[in-house]
Amino acid sequence: MSSGGVVCVGCSLPASLQCPKCLSLGLPPAVSSFCTQECFKKNWASHKAIHKLAKASSKGNSEELADGWGYAIDRGSRRTATMPAFPYPGALRPAHVGPTRSVPANVVKTDYALTGIPVSEEESRQQRIVPVRTEEEIARLRAVCRLGREVIDAAHRAVKPGVTTDEIDRVVHEVTVAGGGYPSPLNYYNFPKSCCTSVNEIICHGIPDKRPLEEGDIVNVDISVYRDGMHADLNETFVVGDNDKVSDEAKQIVLTAYQCLFKAISLVKPGVRFRDFGDAIQSVANRKGLGVTRTYCGHGIGELFHCAPNIPHYAKNKAIGAAKVGHVFTIEPMINGKSWRDVMWPDGWTASTEDGRLSAQFEHTILVTEDGYELLTGRTPESPPLWWEKSKEEGGLGLFGDLEGVMNLL
Repeated sequence: MSSGGVVCVGCSLPASLQCPKCLSLGLPPAVSSFCTQECFKKNWASHKAIHKLAKASSKGNSEELADGWGYAIDRGSRRTATMPAFPYPGALRPAHVGPTRSVPANVVKTDYALTGIPVSEEESRQQRIVPVRTEEEIARLRAVCRLGREVIDAAHRAVKPGVTTDEIDRVVHEVTVAGGGYPSPLNYYNFPKSCCTSVNEIICHGIPDKRPLEEGDIVNVDISVYRDGMHADLNETFVVGDNDKVSDEAKQIVLTAYQCLFKAISLVKPGVRFRDFGDAIQSVANRKGLGVTRTYCGHGIGELFHCAPNIPHYAKNKAIGAAKVGHVFTIEPMINGKSWRDVMWPDGWTASTEDGRLSAQFEHTILVTEDGYELLTGRTPESPPLWWEKSKEEGGLGLFGDLEGVMNLL
């Protein structure tokens, strides 16, 4: 799960001003925030259309939802009977989101499991200082990352045409708690589900819902697990259905996102600057004419879900610091079909490409070692194959486990 905040509707910069009319209509910050008065005025002509849509759909928003299923609003904490009014950039639309799943009493939970607020994370000095992990901490991180790998592989096996993303969330939830873990996204700032499922043009933080996956879709499943006082974080993007029924554009953007990640990972060693990863990622994306999302970044991880360092994925960023032995962080580039800009859906979590083009992402949790790195969430021989790892007869490239072969395709 990536770190990020409220951004301007007009230009995607950090935003703190809200449209007065949107406030009176009760629209969330995700669709009503602007960085400056000038940006607000510049975008008024297109923005005011949201007000008409909101008024038209307001009837029925107070309808009782007896079964707990509805469209997610207010950062996922509430449901409404009517789809929120919004100029969705692509073809995808939200579907009903179900009730939050329960966690057994014997599973040790995060401090935000009940309140929705990660107080320890907000108050920790680890937001400013990157911790150097002890051997004991590294052992716990390795163990929880192995559980994270088991969970995402189970989710991958569940990805099929006709399967809903809510069903994938159920699999993730049950495998996580069966392994003694707590699903880290659950109630993190009120996120209502146990994983993120981002379909087609969704960049990240998609909320699992009732929409069935369709042949030819791509879906990113973002897994985070908490156990023994440590978090693990990883994600992968899968094609849905037979390879030969998935567009070349979809397959190539998924492959490129993987190449971007491993181009950055290849640099990891003591002394490398955190800002350098973005240059490597951008160089691969530019070669393919693709965009790199700037709103969300990689992050430190351990006792806290998100902490220092920040790892931007775009070139010429201003990230501070350099890697040291014992640092643990994620790299998780989000690669878009064209524009790097994103648009937030009214649920306050789901980030879409601004132009409705596809987006793909891969993520690993990485330990810096004396001679390079250790991939704590790495794939195993038991992991289901990604599209290019399948045989040529199945529409793949026959490159199972062949990272060098995959990178040579650049």
